[in-house]
Amino acid sequence: MAANMYRVGDYVYFENSSSNPYLIRRIEELNKTATGNVEAKVVCFYRRRDISNTLIMLADKHAKEIEEESETTIEADLTDKQKHQLKHRELFLSRQYESLPATHIRGKCSVALLNETESVLSYLDKEDTFFYSLVYDPSVKTLLADKGEIRVGPRYQADIPEMLLEGESDEREQSKLEVKVWDPNSPLTDRQIDQFLVVARAVGTFARALDCSSSVRQPSLHMSAAAASRDITLLPWKSLTSIIEYYYMWKTTDRYVQQKRLKAAEAESKLKQVYIPTYKPNPNQISTSNGKPGAVNGAVGTTFQPQNPLLGRACESCYATQSHQWYSWGPPNMQCRLCATCWLYWKKYGGLKMPTQSEEEKLSPSPAAEDPRVRSHMSRQAMQGMPVRNTGSPKSAVKTRQAFFLHTTYFTKFARQVCKNTLRLRQAARRPFVPINYAAIRAEYADRHAELSGSPLKSKSTRKPLACIIGYLEIHPSKKPNVIRSTPSLQTPTTKRMLTTPNHTSLSILGKRNYSHHNGLDELTCCVSD
Repeated sequence: MAANMYRVGDYVYFENSSSNPYLIRRIEELNKTATGNVEAKVVCFYRRRDISNTLIMLADKHAKEIEEESETTIEADLTDKQKHQLKHRELFLSRQYESLPATHIRGKCSVALLNETESVLSYLDKEDTFFYSLVYDPSVKTLLADKGEIRVGPRYQADIPEMLLEGESDEREQSKLEVKVWDPNSPLTDRQIDQFLVVARAVGTFARALDCSSSVRQPSLHMSAAAASRDITLLPWKSLTSIIEYYYMWKTTDRYVQQKRLKAAEAESKLKQVYIPTYKPNPNQISTSNGKPGAVNGAVGTTFQPQNPLLGRACESCYATQSHQWYSWGPPNMQCRLCATCWLYWKKYGGLKMPTQSEEEKLSPSPAAEDPRVRSHMSRQAMQGMPVRNTGSPKSAVKTRQAFFLHTTYFTKFARQVCKNTLRLRQAARRPFVPINYAAIRAEYADRHAELSGSPLKSKSTRKPLACIIGYLEIHPSKKPNVIRSTPSLQTPTTKRMLTTPNHTSLSILGKRNYSHHNGLDELTCCVSD
């Protein structure tokens, strides 16, 4: 029962979605509404996944600066897995308040300011332990340092000089280093000191009397302060009996009874603690083969029930193949699942135990990952820490973008013909990232449109049908070209010998034929007569 009892000041988990991680909040007030429900006024804490990448880079830079100033390597001896899990323990405090139903509380946790002298492994070894060092403003989207500092050092304290040897004198001028404020060996008596204090108070009273603005604007404040000072002077002369008698007389008045009733009503609406019973099973549970879901918390006595092989793949975080309960995780079309242990880790810490592919590339970048062509083809799921693999389902893991059709208007086509010199389509196509001066094209089009409005553009020639072309060729036959005859020469071989290709290969095997056989060049001869 003590585990389910939550009080003001506790750090707790709130569940706002069945599939998203818990929200981490600090209870400031527990109020009872008119309907009888309990609402908690809480302070918001944000995870790294809740802020932008720019602010995450700023937080990492701040952590690196702290590490350099302290001259201690915080993450030197940590493995990649520990560095990955350490990011899940970092939170960002905010000054934002919100009211949430107390029935959404799912457990307690611990949040503390980052202690630089303590090892970071202490946060990983403890369950439900988080730390913060920066303050996040969700309205302005900024991060600020919220860390108290001890006023120690040369900025706040005097430099201690070196110890003087025996007989060595201090050569510094004491009048420049210090101002004498009090001398214990003062010859003044107590009466003289009291007279000085009375005169100082009189001077202050006279100065306030001359301050017309304050005396006119705030007369009631001066009167109440004077009355309070007189009451304080009267109390030491009152006996204990008279004070108790006045106190009990005050308790019998109607004013006290009314004030007591108001305080009781306010105390009834503001609770100090609230009991939240065990919550219901999560709807993300995957039903077992017998159709009954397992225990949500993995209660003692539950046995492993084999899952449906059609549903089954290994855990996306620890790659385990057996668990007493499975939970669906990620987009429904990817059919991913987590075991009970990794699901609880996901809900509490907002991430997976093992770093994903994108996290590993950030920790140890490879030359292939630095290639922009490879990086451009990475899916959105990998960038968000989601698994990237072929699910085997007909649906694609990435949602197909909707196709579109760009319909060019008549005026755009007309501007292409009129403003060729300014537009320069070929030059613009070679430089796709250089913007086109649309204003200049529009101005030229407006000037030349008035000139060319009277004379329409030449329409493109259309091709005539084949029947018309055949009829025209029958009426107008083409002339045969004259063949140039060559005379034989004694010095050069004949054209027939030059163009004839000798054939010495066998034609029985198709694979043995050369290029000339496949192209029918073995029968090529020159038919030019002498």
